[in-house]
Amino acid sequence: MRIKNFNVLAAFVVVAKELSFTRAAAKLGVSQSALSQTIRGLEEQLGLRLLTRTTRSVAPTEAGRRLLDTLAPRFEEIEQELGELSLLRDKPAGVIRINAGEHPAVFVLQPALRGLLLDNPDIKVEIIVDYGLTDIVAQGYDAGVRLGEQVAKDMIAVRIGPDMRMAVVGSPDYFARYPIPLTPQELTAHNCIGIRLPTYGGIFPWDLDKDGHEVNVRIEGQLVFNNISLRLNSALDGLGLAYLPEDQVLSHVAEGRLVRVLEDWCGPFPGYHLYYPSRRHASPAFSLLVETLRYRG
Repeated sequence: MRIKNFNVLAAFVVVAKELSFTRAAAKLGVSQSALSQTIRGLEEQLGLRLLTRTTRSVAPTEAGRRLLDTLAPRFEEIEQELGELSLLRDKPAGVIRINAGEHPAVFVLQPALRGLLLDNPDIKVEIIVDYGLTDIVAQGYDAGVRLGEQVAKDMIAVRIGPDMRMAVVGSPDYFARYPIPLTPQELTAHNCIGIRLPTYGGIFPWDLDKDGHEVNVRIEGQLVFNNISLRLNSALDGLGLAYLPEDQVLSHVAEGRLVRVLEDWCGPFPGYHLYYPSRRHASPAFSLLVETLRYRG
């Protein structure tokens, strides 16, 4: 049997506990006659008498006692859970799920979490590294991280990092075998380490820009990866040219392990943004995360 309105079950529990229609009606904020009619309707639907009524008292029947023993703990659990949920309005607590690429997850999100989590032990953060342009709403994420130019217009975007630059690099050993490219077009003659992203399909082109002149170079090479570490390590091993975030290569360039080329073709572009669908009903935990990540440089 299917009960369409669980309010009638809740009303029965109150009456059975109070052993009085008068006290139960006052507690529920309804009239005694309306409450009596509600219980009578439930009994008719079940085909069982749940309460024995006299002019002086109300008591559960055997069926009523069984139903009360079943329902009362469950309603108490629901009330307890609702009480715990209400705490989320008042203090930073709960789970926050974020979808991000490898680079922002490791170099933007993770460093910010130390202070946030140590100071707020009731906050839990789940970061899923994903190279696709995931629909965060459909997949149940609270937020995602993308480059500023990739955030959809209907999303709220909060800047969490400075402008970025890419870098084309190769090892000294590589350049002992190949000439240094002076223009983007010369990259087609090089062994370039490719990037394959799930939402793009083919090998991702290298987007180069100089004085407003954009060039998308469709590179070729022996290696294709979908993460940063493998591309960087392969470039350090002399296996090809890599196109990487500038912050990943500067120390290697400074120490002579990598040589940077076409630097004037790698201009700045909008950095990472945290994005999410709505400001309404943001939990204290999520609001605190946003303020922790907000870029103030």
